[in-house]
Amino acid sequence: MSERLRLLVVDDSPVVRRLIVRILNDDPALQVVAEAADGAEAVRIATEQQPDVIVMDCVMPVVDGLEATRQIMRDSPRPIVLLSASYQSDAVSRSFAALEAGALTLVAKPGGPQDATFMTDAQALKTTVKLMAGVKLVRRRSQRPARPAGTRDGAVLTSASQVKIVAIAASTGGPNALAQIIGGLPASMSVPITIVQHITPGFQRGLVQWLAGISSLPVRLAAHGERLRAGEVVVAPADAHLGVSPAGRVALSASPPIGGHRPSATHLFRSVASAYGAGALAVILTGMGDDGVAGLQDVKRAGGLVLAQDEPTSVVYGMPGSAVTAGVVNQILPIDRIALALISISKRGA
Repeated sequence: MSERLRLLVVDDSPVVRRLIVRILNDDPALQVVAEAADGAEAVRIATEQQPDVIVMDCVMPVVDGLEATRQIMRDSPRPIVLLSASYQSDAVSRSFAALEAGALTLVAKPGGPQDATFMTDAQALKTTVKLMAGVKLVRRRSQRPARPAGTRDGAVLTSASQVKIVAIAASTGGPNALAQIIGGLPASMSVPITIVQHITPGFQRGLVQWLAGISSLPVRLAAHGERLRAGEVVVAPADAHLGVSPAGRVALSASPPIGGHRPSATHLFRSVASAYGAGALAVILTGMGDDGVAGLQDVKRAGGLVLAQDEPTSVVYGMPGSAVTAGVVNQILPIDRIALALISISKRGA
């Protein structure tokens, strides 16, 4: 990289702020050009300095990270990496709401140099910041889009006959995409929904709680052996592959990561293809890389259906774009049309 990425670091703790600055400046590709102690200051500096990436705590006085994200994405859109040191319900809920408002990703705040995971966490932060600098920004609406009228998008999938399960996978930009889908589904959904979301370990339970708060469907963290129920949403836990059994139960696995991922989208898609065959409906959403494509090939061979999020509404078109290129996608849809398609297909499959 010929020029160092210009960063703004935002945290109300001077000690933590200096630690984050030191970690980032240690990378020759990164340079912290400004610091802020609260969200109000961050909004002002973002407009004045136009940093390449903002690294921001979510829980702060005066103006917190959620409101700062809203204002920055409205007035001077920048890639925002959220930091969180807390897995408490309120803090995590605000962090996920900030992702919905336009922040790109959520990572655990590194502890002190004395922590056993410090080097790993510090490297992960630097890598994430560099990756997010190249991500295009998707402008956010002030509210989650209402469910679109009509049935045009779902109705074109005429091959849907006996859909028995929906499997969804996402990575970067996924929490907001999932919110739009899960928040748009009615309590009358006739099939179970399984989800793999690549996210920093520790935040899965917060993701579940956040989705449950905006959904009319029950949302739970997957537990091995539990029965899959129609109209319930099951989310993969940290560091375990999510699969399903032909008997309609959750099957968690500690088998090796696939393409560096555990949970893996490919594992989930292969599992639903094996257990449900033509009754499997797979959805591939925004995210880096190509996790899921190999599993989608199994879904197609089994006679199932595959939907992919379109490029304009994807934060990163890696996963859905790779699936489209591989020729395994039945239909490409904008994110605000996917919930309607699932409703239409599941009704015809019921």
